[in-house]
Amino acid sequence: MGVRRWWLILLCAFTVLVQAQVPGNILLASEAWDDYTNADGSGLAWEVLHQVFDPVGITLQTRTVPYTRSVGLAQRGEVDGWVGAYRDEAAGVLYPYWNYDSDHIYALGLATLSKPTAVTLGHYRLAWVRGYKYEQYLPNVRQFDQIQRRDGILPMLEYGRADFYIDALTEAQYVLSQSNDASKFQLIHIAELPLYVGFADNERGRGLMTVFDQRMATLVKSGELRPIFQRWKQPYPF
Repeated sequence: MGVRRWWLILLCAFTVLVQAQVPGNILLASEAWDDYTNADGSGLAWEVLHQVFDPVGITLQTRTVPYTRSVGLAQRGEVDGWVGAYRDEAAGVLYPYWNYDSDHIYALGLATLSKPTAVTLGHYRLAWVRGYKYEQYLPNVRQFDQIQRRDGILPMLEYGRADFYIDALTEAQYVLSQSNDASKFQLIHIAELPLYVGFADNERGRGLMTVFDQRMATLVKSGELRPIFQRWKQPYPF
């Protein structure tokens, strides 16, 4: 009993030490995606991350910036991480074991074109928003242009300056909603890409990433995140 009691004391001391090293808040940067990472702090992703950190006493703070800027802020350690990262897309940051969601990647193009697949996608001229680096994650991609923003995508497709526009489903649906005749276009699912928090490569980032992985393992096992995805009418990724 004496040896066992000492082990319990040491374990408790270690737990207290680890908790003491974890910051009491986390600052995450993200682009403002509708109903996902809204600038007011609402949205599916923010709700999931609140569920990860709030119960263990870590206050989630958010910062809304363009996507490429959010990556740079994390690389420089000016924020604790950025939201919406694909694994290994940027150097100088830490990627956790667990993803918090998956990106449902779709191709938007004219309905008169043959439907692309992940295998045949490289036969087409593609376009996507600058900074997303889909060429690293989609096979056989050869011809692509990167655009600054999502304005003017439908005319680009209609006038043949690109065959398909690549984006996550929510953003692709938003672009399609701007058309007066949606039947002229088609949306085709082409990939599922896990989404991560890219943590700053410093002591704070390592501590927060450890908490993130521990909490995600617990939440996925318990199913506690499922109602959040149901509430936002999005597929459950686990």
